[in-house]
Amino acid sequence: MQYVWAFLVGGGICVIGQILIDKTKLTPARILVGFVVVGVILGAIGVYAPLREFAGAGAGVPLTGFGALLAEGTREAVDEKGLAGALTGPLCAGAAGITAAMLCGLVVSFVTKPRSK
Repeated sequence: MQYVWAFLVGGGICVIGQILIDKTKLTPARILVGFVVVGVILGAIGVYAPLREFAGAGAGVPLTGFGALLAEGTREAVDEKGLAGALTGPLCAGAAGITAAMLCGLVVSFVTKPRSK
């Protein structure tokens, strides 16, 4: 049943993104930034953590999950280090995901051949 809930929640987040692309004049970049900001807000008020526990990767993998991770890292770092934690917390919490994205981008850049449009 966990897989079904992960699929439904993750798919629901993706459906919202697709509706925003189809029905608004927002660029995909603005929609992605919006998802991160929504994740930060939901993570900051404590709503996203129960959703992530319920849906697992269905809520943790999309960009809203990344935003919630940044908020959680900031909260923990501020509790430990004070105001300086507001600067270091998001970077420490999101370091693995950011590094994986950069390495994947690097590998793809070596494997593929760029074309001009």
